[in-house]
Amino acid sequence: MYFAPLGVGAAVAATIGAKGLGVLVGLGKLILTLYASLVVFVVVVLGAVIVICRIPLGRFFRAVKDPFLLAFSTASSEAAFPVAMQNMERFGVPKHIVSFVLPTGYSFNLDGTTLYLSLASVFVAQAAGIHLAWSQQLMMMLTLMLASKGVAGVPRAALVILAGALMSFNLPAEGIFILLGIDTLMDMARTSVNVLGNCLAAAVVARWEGYELTPLEALPQPVASAAG
Repeated sequence: MYFAPLGVGAAVAATIGAKGLGVLVGLGKLILTLYASLVVFVVVVLGAVIVICRIPLGRFFRAVKDPFLLAFSTASSEAAFPVAMQNMERFGVPKHIVSFVLPTGYSFNLDGTTLYLSLASVFVAQAAGIHLAWSQQLMMMLTLMLASKGVAGVPRAALVILAGALMSFNLPAEGIFILLGIDTLMDMARTSVNVLGNCLAAAVVARWEGYELTPLEALPQPVASAAG
C-alpha cells in the first residue's frame, strides 16, 4: 500500500506520455461534470422529494450537515454512519425506522455511486474512441445500478464494479488507471450524496408511516414521581 501512490503516478504519467496533456483536460471535465450532475440531482430530485413529502427543509439541513461534511471530508460512508443515525433520531425519525432504513440504504440506495459509475464508463469509452449507442448506454446504466449495490462499506469498491462493467461491454479496462489519480476527488462527492440520500430516505419513510418528525427536544419529558 505504501507503493500504491507511486503505481498510480506511473500509470497516469504513462497515459499522459502516450496521449498528451489533453488527458488532464478530459479528467477535469469529468470531475466538473460529476459535481454538476450531483448538484442537479440533489436540487431537482431530492428537492422534489422534500417538497412532496413535506420534510422541514431547515431542520433537515441542520440534521444532515454534519454527516454530509464528514462523508465528504473522509470519503467514507461508514465514518458518517453513527452521526447520521444520531442526527436523524434527533430530527424526529423514530429509532426503529432509522435503524432499519439507514443500514438498508447503505447497501441499496447509492445514488451518488450510480451517477459516478455511469459517467466514468462513458468517459472511458470516449477516451478510447469507442462510440456507444443509446441502447448500449441505457443497458450499461441498468447494469451498473444493479452491480453497485453493497459497495458502500468497501473502500474503492466502485472501481472494481467499473472494471467488471468495462470488460462486460468490451471497453478497455486500462481506463481505470487513468481514473485512479482523481478517484479521491470524485469519491468524496459521491459518498456525501449517498449519505444525504439515505438520511432523506429515513425521513420519507417516517412521513409515510404517519410520524410528524417532531424533534426530540420538543417531545414532552416524563415527570419523575416524588419520593414518598
